[in-house]
Amino acid sequence: MSIIPILIFLQSMFAYPVNQKNIEVGQIITPLGEILIMLDERTPRHRESFIELAEAGYWDSLTFNRVIPDFVAQGGCPDTPEGFNDPEYLLEPEFDPSLTHVYGAVGAGRDNNPDKLSARCQFYIVENKEGLHRLDGDYTVFGKVIQGMDIVEKIVRVSRDENDQPLEAITLDVNIIEISPRQLRKTLETQ
Repeated sequence: MSIIPILIFLQSMFAYPVNQKNIEVGQIITPLGEILIMLDERTPRHRESFIELAEAGYWDSLTFNRVIPDFVAQGGCPDTPEGFNDPEYLLEPEFDPSLTHVYGAVGAGRDNNPDKLSARCQFYIVENKEGLHRLDGDYTVFGKVIQGMDIVEKIVRVSRDENDQPLEAITLDVNIIEISPRQLRKTLETQ
């Protein structure tokens, strides 16, 4: 992969200047391996919320609780019959037409609330190679996997029950790490 498309990708997709010293990246460590997520500056509330919850260790006692091949790996707080009603964990949507549900997109879960408020305690990763564009404009996309889609593919293919919950827990250890633009370019070149 040429470095030119990668730099164009970074500038168009994530609005990070190439000369930035360090870039905050979401890191998800699972029993199956590591996933790295570039958090998008165009969704500042969702980005900051993800960083805040990761730094607080919020997800570290939770799992990927819903996994569906050719759809998503969803983690964080589980769905409940009553939906999400704790205002501390709800965010106004941040829809950007250039942030769509492509393969590897990271989005915020939500229930069927009419305001399309995000449940900031829940996230999902798109595992459909064609994307899931029917979700565009309904769910906020706030990042993209830059390393570890092979791990996501393993996660969605584990044995699961009738509710698409893995039979064996896939635990989360979610952190924020800093990488240099050089490390980021190197990571993208290996994808």
